[in-house]
Amino acid sequence: MSDITQLSTRIVYQNKWMTVREDRIKRASGAEGIYGVVEKPHFVIIVPYEDGKVHLVEQYRYPVGERFWEFPQGSWEEKSQEDHEKMAMGELREETGLIADTMIYVGFQYEGYGFSNQGYHIYFATGFARTERQLDVEEEDLITRAFPLEEFEAMLLSGQIKDTSTTSAYCLAKMKNLIPSSTK
Repeated sequence: MSDITQLSTRIVYQNKWMTVREDRIKRASGAEGIYGVVEKPHFVIIVPYEDGKVHLVEQYRYPVGERFWEFPQGSWEEKSQEDHEKMAMGELREETGLIADTMIYVGFQYEGYGFSNQGYHIYFATGFARTERQLDVEEEDLITRAFPLEEFEAMLLSGQIKDTSTTSAYCLAKMKNLIPSSTK
């Protein structure tokens, strides 16, 4: 039995990337209220590791008005049911020009389940061949660069990396012993 029962729902906004709906709900206590939910397709995030370095991308994030470094990530709105490993390979190639020889599935987490149903699949990628990037229009300003683990970890600790999915993907991959301890 659910702790909350949906009494009605209505879409308040929708585009090709997301749907925002407002649900009228009833709690177990009988109290009624509303709940706003953002529906977005799941995405993939890739931890590209090579020779003691991780590959990051930097891009402008419009909602907060700043540029940030993060792991390659994305979704395919038109093919949201696509195999997530295939999607991870595609996003890695599109954003960095890297083609991974090995993709290890690390796990699945939710982005912000207090307001959204969106989650992400985490992959650890190694053994790269290189090709041209294939950036979408939304990514035309994207920069890619490899960072030594020590520098990347310093960026995490200083707060320079602000993307929660990048932070959690790295920590989970490290806890699963996919990433060696840094050589400080």
